[in-house]
Amino acid sequence: MSTKVAVVTGSNKGIGLAIVRALCKQFDGDVYITARDVGRGEAAVKTLNSEGLKPKFHQLDINNLNSIKTAAAFFKGKYGGVDILINNAGTAFKASDPTPFGVQAEVILTTNFFGTRDMSTHFLPMIRAGGRVVNISSMLSVTGLKQCSPELQQRFRSEDITEDELVGLMRRFLDDAKKGEHKQHGWPDMAYSVSKIGVTVLSMIHARRLSKERPNDGILVNACCPGWVRTDLAAPGAPKSPDEGAITPVYLALLPPGAKEPQGKYLSDKEVQPW
Repeated sequence: MSTKVAVVTGSNKGIGLAIVRALCKQFDGDVYITARDVGRGEAAVKTLNSEGLKPKFHQLDINNLNSIKTAAAFFKGKYGGVDILINNAGTAFKASDPTPFGVQAEVILTTNFFGTRDMSTHFLPMIRAGGRVVNISSMLSVTGLKQCSPELQQRFRSEDITEDELVGLMRRFLDDAKKGEHKQHGWPDMAYSVSKIGVTVLSMIHARRLSKERPNDGILVNACCPGWVRTDLAAPGAPKSPDEGAITPVYLALLPPGAKEPQGKYLSDKEVQPW
């Protein structure tokens, strides 16, 4: 019986590190902290070592295709596949940041949507039967969806939207944002919201695809909101600790063998939410 393995992107701090902590306690297998910066990743391993936990580390920058391919080859070679993938890595700007909207949009979507998509492209084919994929989204994806034009809402809620169409829509938003025309073309005025709409819809597309292409493998793909958590991205006054923010992602990662639901859903507080 090969060793099971869980991979958490962007997990040297915040919610990602809290997810690793919980998985080290609850998952029967190897759990990997991944981070762009080797020093920060190794420091995070030591932090959890001091708590009596034994995560492993692998360098991974989801904005770097070579880094993704190298990591995929490592997990394929060492484990033959992956059992749990949690796409947690993400970025945002503070509300007070003076960086122009179009530049912010490019930075945010490059990581939150396109980086997550690249991870999925290279890791989904090696998710093992019974595997779990959890994409960290946000309640702001729902807020942002409601602020989209009726036409955009219809496509983002559609059962037949394809990955290519979704990518095209995300690129269209970037073009509109750079021209300062996003609002008049039916987009919300928050690039972070749009990036997380992309993550939520991508999760639904991948769930449908895996259910169709690998119907007997029981792989579940879902998106979730960890809640408003005290991290570098959120405010110090947020109500949830990182460990509390990890509860729903870990719940989805550890759905029991044979579970059929939830699949292709968006959850918060362990409950499926309307989309």
